[in-house]
Amino acid sequence: QVQLVESGGGLVQAGGSLRLSCATSGRTFNFYAMGWFRQAPGQEREFVANIMLSTGWTTYADSVKGRFTISSDNAKNTVYLQMNRLKPEETGVYYCAARNGDHWNYWGQGTQVNVSS
Repeated sequence: QVQLVESGGGLVQAGGSLRLSCATSGRTFNFYAMGWFRQAPGQEREFVANIMLSTGWTTYADSVKGRFTISSDNAKNTVYLQMNRLKPEETGVYYCAARNGDHWNYWGQGTQVNVSS
């Protein structure tokens, strides 16, 4: 059984930083990419960043380029999202996801990020 568990959310002032973690367990050997998504209140879930686990290649949403960094520690089966210069509109639930095919097959329960103005 695959599990993804996010942590590291919390309350931060605008301009501040947070580091999210996503610990994975179970049959994760066939994952080839991990990603972060977020959902603001009343909004649809949106893509934030992803990383290809074998190559380290990363992709970011335009809105977070230069401020957010996704990384992975394959030995620890953990993916991170370093978020700098956070903005109030980035308040929401941040989700970790994994894929082993064409779709994001596995999701965590989410961690709340609140950015105060």
